[in-house]
Amino acid sequence: MLGLVASMVLRCDDCITYHIVRCREEGVTQEEFLEIFSVALIVGGSIVVPHLRRAMARLEELAGSA
Repeated sequence: MLGLVASMVLRCDDCITYHIVRCREEGVTQEEFLEIFSVALIVGGSIVVPHLRRAMARLEELAGSA
C-alpha cells in the first residue's frame, strides 16, 4: 500500500499499475484504495491528479475483469 502511495507521488504509471495489481492480490478493499489515493494526493499535491485518474481507471478495469 505504501509502495502505491510512493509510486503515485513519483508519478510512475508502470509502478502504479504493478502496486494496484499486488494490492488487489493481497485483498485491499475499494475503501482502502480510496484512502491510499487520498494520502498520495495529500503528499504529492495536485500534480498527482492525472495519475490518480489513471489509477482509478486501472482499478475499475481490474474489477471488471474479475
